[in-house]
Amino acid sequence: MNFIHSIILGLLEGATEFLPISSTAHLDLARSLMGITSNNFIKSFEIFIQLGAILAVVVLFWHRLWKNLPLTVGKLATAFAPTAIIGFFIYPVFKQYFMGNTLLMIIMLMVGGLGLIIFEKFYKASPELPGNSLSVISYKQAFVIGCAQSVAIVPGVSRAAATIIGGLLLKIPRATIVEFSFLLAIPTMAAATGLDLLKSGWAFNQNQYTLLAIGFITAFISALVVIHWLIRFVQKHDFAIFGWYRLIIGFLLLIYFYYR
Repeated sequence: MNFIHSIILGLLEGATEFLPISSTAHLDLARSLMGITSNNFIKSFEIFIQLGAILAVVVLFWHRLWKNLPLTVGKLATAFAPTAIIGFFIYPVFKQYFMGNTLLMIIMLMVGGLGLIIFEKFYKASPELPGNSLSVISYKQAFVIGCAQSVAIVPGVSRAAATIIGGLLLKIPRATIVEFSFLLAIPTMAAATGLDLLKSGWAFNQNQYTLLAIGFITAFISALVVIHWLIRFVQKHDFAIFGWYRLIIGFLLLIYFYYR
């Protein structure tokens, strides 16, 4: 892995983390296409650069977070609890045996894409309740959203898609659940990164620390751009286009890896 690889993967992480297209799948598939062999550092790198995307959320939503901090923290903690419990006991197994499984990720990309298309076709007939702030999300709804997010422990299942669809099924306004998905990424990805780095013991060399820094910065920049864009996008569009994207890219990747 070199500097160019870290830039590409960092940009890709920031661009895909908050879209319903699975950042993990895109990172691992991009790594495979670039011929980067998976090892403990690469797995830690892919987790660490999520902190760059988290920082983008903190920067963009700082005033919203600070304005009603107790309520926001309470609801985020409630939503994070299921993921924390499931992730603590199950995530190490998934990381060891399923991260880097190209076929599994391609299949989940396509299955998730089909699910998005079917969901949006159904959801168009379902009116949304009024509201444009996190106050419309109850603690019970926050917990259910957290349970939905836990499904994303399966590689190729998008965390953003899981939380957003979970919220939409609860009749939470689209713009509100998208924002909540942004904010929920903060404790979720921070915990995953912290746990991974503690287990690794920060046993990296100087070159690897440089790669981590490059990936972090590029993920932060691309996440800023994508979050701004997505906030405007959801005001007029649904997520069916991302479902079609997942199906098409998954089909093309199946062909590529089959004939490679």
